[in-house]
Amino acid sequence: MGAEALYETVAEKLRSQINGGVLNPGDQIPTEKELCEACGVSRITVRRAVSELEKEGILEKRQGKGTFVTTPGTGIDLREVNSFHEACRRAGVRPGTKVISAGYVKAAEADVSELKTVPGERVVETVRVRTADGVPVVLEKNRFSMAYSYLTECDLSGSLYALLREMGVEPSAAVHEISLRKTDREAAALLSVREGTPLIFLHEVIYDQKGRSLHNSDQFIRGDLFTFRV
Repeated sequence: MGAEALYETVAEKLRSQINGGVLNPGDQIPTEKELCEACGVSRITVRRAVSELEKEGILEKRQGKGTFVTTPGTGIDLREVNSFHEACRRAGVRPGTKVISAGYVKAAEADVSELKTVPGERVVETVRVRTADGVPVVLEKNRFSMAYSYLTECDLSGSLYALLREMGVEPSAAVHEISLRKTDREAAALLSVREGTPLIFLHEVIYDQKGRSLHNSDQFIRGDLFTFRV
């Protein structure tokens, strides 16, 4: 068996142990010596196999500690307009939502330009905490024009986009701005992090199937649990 096939065999053995629950997220994998003896290969072959799984995001090396199975995070592809529920299902985790509030607020300057509202007019605001397998990962504030006032009477504990699609509205395009911000006391409490913790801040403007502004969104996101693909 060639060197190429040998390292692939070792990599596949580790994948099978991870997928089969022999090795779980956070577990340390066997040492190089143990893998060499178990697979009957050289250290060079083991290192190549481990390196390959690191590139795939399955394993991670921790300085001075060893190599561990990574803890999978929830991810979303910014090239597509997907709901949080869809992103969770793709990642194999259970989505959840805690509705903090749903009502009306005075339109901010950004709402006027992004939602094409009138200065001083009210807008619909929903504030929710999104969870993955029960762990809070996103604090989300969405704002809509008053054309969507019916949302305040709806059950917002599920997929907002699924609800909109039932009303004939299809989220189809988005503009994103990503930065880092420190959490205030309220956001920190809702996301179970310390006040002042730097988190990913995502501002989005979502458009419907006719190119009209649908809503804007401000999100505080735990980057240790949630990732983006661009």
